[in-house]
Amino acid sequence: MFKVTEPHLMNETFARAFNSRRIENLLSLYEPEATLLVDGGGRNFIGLAAIAEELARLLAAPGTMISRNNFCICHGDIALLRADFTLRDGERLIVAGSTAEVVRRQDDGSWLYLIDHAAGASLPTVI
Repeated sequence: MFKVTEPHLMNETFARAFNSRRIENLLSLYEPEATLLVDGGGRNFIGLAAIAEELARLLAAPGTMISRNNFCICHGDIALLRADFTLRDGERLIVAGSTAEVVRRQDDGSWLYLIDHAAGASLPTVI
């Protein structure tokens, strides 16, 4: 299990949890009633059981993830994040994109995802 004590470390920690290939490491980064969105389709996965099903599909993808925080804006116990990530299998790029998340400080001082939009910052511009 991973514990994040600084919000700007969430996305790097998510990549480490993914690379561990253990679903419980990924789920340890989410609040019990968190929301996960994986694309622009608008389908929400709410709560750990639904998030686990979707993250299990992610874990089936080959490769190693790298995620770098683009920004972290804190306001009290809430932070808005954006990260840029890649998933590579050796030299082959599987997927790359940019995420948008809201994380919240917990009573023990750790930070967890409240809202995780895996493609949120990669979506096309709306005009």
